[in-house]
Amino acid sequence: MSHIRVPYINLPLQHEPLKSQLLAAVERVLGHGQFILGPEVAAFEERFAALCGTRYALGVDNGTSALFLVLRALDIGPGDEVITAPNSFLASASCIGLVGARPVFVDVRDDYNINPDLIEAAITPCTKAIIPVHLTGRPADMWPMLEIAHRHGLHVVEDCAQAVGARYHGQPVGSFGVAGCFSLHPLKNLNAIGDGGVITTSDPDLYEKLRKARNHGLRNRDECEFWSYNCRLDTLQAAMLLVKMDYLEQWTTARRANAAFYQEHLRDIVQVPVDQPHEYAVYHTFIIQVEQREELQRYLLAHGVETKVHYPIPIHLQPAATDLGYRPGSFPMAEQQARRILSLPVYPELSSDQIELVAAIVRYFYAG
Repeated sequence: MSHIRVPYINLPLQHEPLKSQLLAAVERVLGHGQFILGPEVAAFEERFAALCGTRYALGVDNGTSALFLVLRALDIGPGDEVITAPNSFLASASCIGLVGARPVFVDVRDDYNINPDLIEAAITPCTKAIIPVHLTGRPADMWPMLEIAHRHGLHVVEDCAQAVGARYHGQPVGSFGVAGCFSLHPLKNLNAIGDGGVITTSDPDLYEKLRKARNHGLRNRDECEFWSYNCRLDTLQAAMLLVKMDYLEQWTTARRANAAFYQEHLRDIVQVPVDQPHEYAVYHTFIIQVEQREELQRYLLAHGVETKVHYPIPIHLQPAATDLGYRPGSFPMAEQQARRILSLPVYPELSSDQIELVAAIVRYFYAG
């Protein structure tokens, strides 16, 4: 159909126009030599907190560490339960198991986010927290969850790994719960050159505990208050993230424009996400639901378009979750979606020719 190729992601294309700025940032760090918790880390944290509307942001080594450290700082551990969604990347649940608690899953809505109407039935005397996941970059329905959490005395810890810059009723994600946890993985909308993560919070006591927890539990160079891990964000990564923050709004606008194109040109032939008036989605992924997914995926690839599935096996059906006692059929919506979802390329650097080709191939497949 065309000689045009559309990879699912193209990081070299993103970095080419930034290369001189990124290398200059590296040179500055090499010049001052403060490679661990250097000045760029504090500068990045300040800008990120401002982006999310929180008092504090804390750079860590990855998004999984962000979730783990927050749960540990909230004294969640053996004998406790934490409610989350079964259709996310496995880190949303593994962090619960890693602190010794039990993940409890609740099914999702059409928007792939946890269904607040089902949360209350999953609460037990052991429940300590809820982890809503802003999956695909669309904000979860926070107000009813916050009301439930308040009524039952539960913490809300937001998994914002895919949703930097997303807003719910005008308020940034990461500012609703006691903490927000972000990933800066290379595939995320704001991405490090390697791994990275951020925790946001407006709780001064939690911030102080987390600030020590990411750095061995150290109060200062010589005094350790409690045993902890080395989960710091590298100064080099912070320096390059500061460069990229200048482009985040531009990239988000482009992602949303690409999503809008797909919505307009595919909504009559496949199921596309529908933005609600109260949400500002940032489209980390653009997921359609289709029949004959494997056939469509092969057809797209044969015509030069790479796609992904996020995620084909729900967390509750993973081998690691066997001891939780869930079975096929436990969460019908999440399982049905897992059989039908397909992620199309949506990154900001897509050309008009590329995105038009993707839509045309999907239409041709079902029209044929």
